[in-house]
Amino acid sequence: MAEAGQQSASTRDDEEAPQATENFSYVIPRKEISTVSDMGRWKRSQAYADYVGFILTLNESIKGKKITCEFKMSETVKKLLDLLGTLDQWINETPPVDQRSRFGNTAYRTWYAKLDQGAEALVSAVLPSHKTAASPEIAVYLKESVGNPTRIDYGTGHEAAFVAFLCCLCKVGALGRDDQLALVFTVFNRYLNVMRKLQRTYRMEPAGSQGVWGLDDFQFLPFLWGSSQFIDHPTLEPRHFIVDTVVNEHYQDYMFLDCIKFINEMKTGPFHEHSNQLWNISDVPSWSKVNQGLIRMYKVECLEKFPVIQHFKFGSLLSIQPVKP
Repeated sequence: MAEAGQQSASTRDDEEAPQATENFSYVIPRKEISTVSDMGRWKRSQAYADYVGFILTLNESIKGKKITCEFKMSETVKKLLDLLGTLDQWINETPPVDQRSRFGNTAYRTWYAKLDQGAEALVSAVLPSHKTAASPEIAVYLKESVGNPTRIDYGTGHEAAFVAFLCCLCKVGALGRDDQLALVFTVFNRYLNVMRKLQRTYRMEPAGSQGVWGLDDFQFLPFLWGSSQFIDHPTLEPRHFIVDTVVNEHYQDYMFLDCIKFINEMKTGPFHEHSNQLWNISDVPSWSKVNQGLIRMYKVECLEKFPVIQHFKFGSLLSIQPVKP
């Protein structure tokens, strides 16, 4: 599964990408999983293979590395950071409105409308000039990645849409092997910060939250990838991430600890009560076991859950068609 995704998403050479075929047509992504019985189509699909392979490729690329390590910053990565900076600025320009309801501030819909109208132009600015025909297809994943404007909520399905967005940029050749560290340590991290700002500013509800029995109200992948950063660390073990002094000293280097710091800022009470699943992870003997367990958990709790995948959209780049033998 990983090999399929690595070949078709993150390590594909530019000349192999779909747009190299003269008659290739991009497709506006749409929902294909309408019933629980359709989940089998998803797990057999090229999209599933590509998506999982992309996750695992990035997981491997950052193993044992700090966020602050040296890595290449390509022009496309810089443009992606500019795109996320625009989304951040729009939050500043769209303050919450006064309303009776504490959660789900309706100003979010005004903010989202800006993205809905401008997404294709934002994506087009990221792509090389000869790849802009892919903008309408790829822009759908960007719009799906920031939450739902009707419910004013956000969850792991939206997070998955952002990873799908990055995966598509790799598939059209806008990003390549040398961008892998930057994708996690700068682009995804910047995305994470913008999403946290959205959640705080507009008091967004967690989408499909399992409460205390879930890993986190909003995110999953920064824990998965963050655990990979710690593999073979000489001193920091899983039991250390619940120690405040460790978190405060190392959160800028490690995504996992940055997430713990954010949880500690947003929630009150004993950690084992408000974040029981994470508390249990602190008992695992090694980071490699934590990482393996989180990969399995991500597949079961996110990728194999109909309430999440029913919203996933399929086009030409992430196809519902089965993997070719």
